[in-house]
Amino acid sequence: MYAVVETGGKQYRVEVGQTVDVEHIPAEVGDTVELGRVLAVSTDDGLRLGNPVVPGAKVMASVVSHGRGKKIIVFRYKPKTRYRKKTGHRQLYTRVAVQSIALE
Repeated sequence: MYAVVETGGKQYRVEVGQTVDVEHIPAEVGDTVELGRVLAVSTDDGLRLGNPVVPGAKVMASVVSHGRGKKIIVFRYKPKTRYRKKTGHRQLYTRVAVQSIALE
């Protein structure tokens, strides 16, 4: 059984017991959170697709940890004007463990 959920503007295919890194969720470590919108659920009966979400579907997960991703370099440059600007960015993420996928 798996589900496709949307959280933080991105879509993830999750299964029970799987650990996944999602966009930062403001919750404490150990808290249980409901992951975004459920777009599709696959069960033994078949695939249920939402329009745009599956009614009554919930994906519950527990927060394992918070972290910061790999640094990316942002370099701005304008030719012939001596303009150069170098900055970096590290995206925040939350690591969650999927506990259950429920259909009502």
